[in-house]
Amino acid sequence: MGTWAGNIERITMENSFYRKVIHTGAHMQLVVMTLQPGEEIGLEVHGDIDQFIRVEEGVATLNTGPAKDVVEQSVAIGPDWAIIVPAGTWHNVINSGLGPLRLYTIYSPAEHADGTVHRTKADADADPHHH
Repeated sequence: MGTWAGNIERITMENSFYRKVIHTGAHMQLVVMTLQPGEEIGLEVHGDIDQFIRVEEGVATLNTGPAKDVVEQSVAIGPDWAIIVPAGTWHNVINSGLGPLRLYTIYSPAEHADGTVHRTKADADADPHHH
């Protein structure tokens, strides 16, 4: 769990996996993701985790709200957009474009097991350690 330094834009743009953990520290985690057209992260909430999301390529819809069945905000996002999702906020990111959506996200504290790689969303959904 040492210092990490890297070209996050290049790493994000070259990533072809649905999810890949890049670094896990004591209080945060860096993850890159690529969602194919029409693919979504899926509606989720992190009870004690704040999340930062930065879009590098593609367009998406971000839905957020206080409860699973309540969407208070729906925002079109694209390259260079950043999002902060506070702990306890329900959220979903849906690739609404014709090409891949490439982003990186920082969880604080970590959300996934160190070294996690999910080649596809189906792999992520099948992972018994994935929430």
